[in-house]
Amino acid sequence: MDKDISIAVIKRLPRYYRYLGDLLEHGITRISSNDLARRMNLTASQIRQDLNKFGCFGQQGYGYNVELLYDEIKSILGLQRTYNLIIIGGGNLGQTLANYSNFQKRGFKFTAIFDKNPRLIGIKIRGLEIMDISGLDAYLKNNSVDIAVLALPKANVSEVLPTLIRNNISGIWNFSHVDLKTPDSITVENVHLTDSLLTLSYRLSRNGKDSL
Repeated sequence: MDKDISIAVIKRLPRYYRYLGDLLEHGITRISSNDLARRMNLTASQIRQDLNKFGCFGQQGYGYNVELLYDEIKSILGLQRTYNLIIIGGGNLGQTLANYSNFQKRGFKFTAIFDKNPRLIGIKIRGLEIMDISGLDAYLKNNSVDIAVLALPKANVSEVLPTLIRNNISGIWNFSHVDLKTPDSITVENVHLTDSLLTLSYRLSRNGKDSL
């Protein structure tokens, strides 16, 4: 990530991509920063500042070409290619992720699921059979895998992380609520579902206090 682009801007890019995709589906070909800001509950100034980090996409008096901007953000997000993913952890969360078809529409293709629970091994999820974790190393050596999704208990992460590192995995999508120590060559995105729920709890509690 470029050092002069904040993580806040990076996290807004998927929102821009999603909203622009909705505009295209509704046949809208151009939009001003003011109109886009109203739809996204941002300010026009914020949108212009964010997008100017990556280039000049709008024209004064015209606004943004929706399809062009959508394609540009798609390229910035690295979505012009397909990523192969494996899921490690075939429990409820792993199965839910595998069943979500929109990932593949965005270019993220699940190719395998692994677990060590004998009751789960052999179950098929959208055509993928959950495989024994003992075969993970061989699978990584013989297949192209870009991203490993960790959907297993944090106590088990240490059992699989060395295998991922040894096989030069490029990215890890980590749902396991544990901080990973990986080489700089591995990009890690942590997803803390509990943190998100606690944030919601905080906001609810503040709303209640504000109304007193």
